[in-house]
Amino acid sequence: MSDSLQPENAQLNLTERDQKVIWHPYTQMKNALPHIPIVRGEGVYVFDEHGKRYIDAVSSWWVNIHGHTHPHIAKKVAEQLTVLEHVIFAGFTHEPAVLLAERLLPLLPGQQDKVFYTDNGSTAVEVALKMCLQYWDNKQQPKNKILAFKNAYHGDTFGAMSVSGRSIFTDAFNSLLFDVAFIDLPNADNIETLKAQIANLKAEVACFIFEPLILGSGGMLMYEAQYLDELVATCKQNNILTIADEVMTGFGRTGTYFACEKLTHKPDIFCLSKGLTGGTMPLGVTTCTNEIYNAFLSDDKLKTLYHGHSFTANPISCVASLASLDILLESTTLENIKRIEAKHAVFLQEIKNHVKVKAIRQTGTIIAIEWETGNETSYLSNLRNLLYAYFLDKGIILRPLGNIIYILPPYIISNEDLDYVYGAIKSALEEI
Repeated sequence: MSDSLQPENAQLNLTERDQKVIWHPYTQMKNALPHIPIVRGEGVYVFDEHGKRYIDAVSSWWVNIHGHTHPHIAKKVAEQLTVLEHVIFAGFTHEPAVLLAERLLPLLPGQQDKVFYTDNGSTAVEVALKMCLQYWDNKQQPKNKILAFKNAYHGDTFGAMSVSGRSIFTDAFNSLLFDVAFIDLPNADNIETLKAQIANLKAEVACFIFEPLILGSGGMLMYEAQYLDELVATCKQNNILTIADEVMTGFGRTGTYFACEKLTHKPDIFCLSKGLTGGTMPLGVTTCTNEIYNAFLSDDKLKTLYHGHSFTANPISCVASLASLDILLESTTLENIKRIEAKHAVFLQEIKNHVKVKAIRQTGTIIAIEWETGNETSYLSNLRNLLYAYFLDKGIILRPLGNIIYILPPYIISNEDLDYVYGAIKSALEEI
């Protein structure tokens, strides 16, 4: 027992101790269910203090692409800890950061030339927005408006919130968020209208930021690559920079290594995080073309990108990312991605006509089921807590977005475990 524990806490279990000192994310703490103490992870499973096993069917907020405690990543991280744990990245560099950039840039669609390291998805987005806004300022052609999708989610820092759809996530801060032009997701019926909107705004829009193919926290909303491709092409024709937020979709989630591989016209900037380190630890990346980078090269120090983080390019995080890339690029990983994609497609056909399935959609390893509630879809739907508790009882971590259940598993999940998750969803459709 740690000497730092106060006597009154010494007899409490981990959940009780947690309640005394922790404020959890996205949680109304007044009526929250007791938080489950997890003591270890292995593969697709995590285990609580009583030994109960849970299938991590959402990859712990979409980050854990190879499973928990992967031995290859653990080995590389352990080795690096005895070499260099961290060093300031202004005025210094190190092998893991350089090697990661060298390996990552050629994998990205189009011509990406430079890597800027940050801490997470939100900060990767912040850097991308600042790059675009300052790019035009440095070129003495200031443009201050951003274009984004309605219902988008790009993070919880102020810039990322500003380019996210207005929702319960942003309500308390709406008056402080900067001006953004929001457009609908593209489809066959509205694509020409959207292209005309973009052309009309070209003089004031610095950049267009988008989640390619899937709007994650917005409800796993999916749209077709061909229409996004037309929007990106229209932006390029109208001198508008483009930012692909592949924080969630990157590293295999949509069936290819990156969602933008399905586009003919490639973005100017990529934002990456989540699966980057294989779910081991935080790291964010913003990449850009030399055209953008060169706009910051000047004898005028005011044209510098003044942005940084204490843990920029942390060597441990970079090594974890390199190890994760090793695994991602193995032929068996792509085979697993295709296997999960095919299994999801079969499951979709099995339940798509169920009376309680309002909608069902799939892209790559992600499948989302929208429950019929008779009411407008809402993140605050009461159904959410019922479903969440139901699946936890069955040893499955599925964290609904209101009345939307989604499966987004580690790539190593077995067919047997997928079938168990599918079976639990079928049971829930009958019982709830």
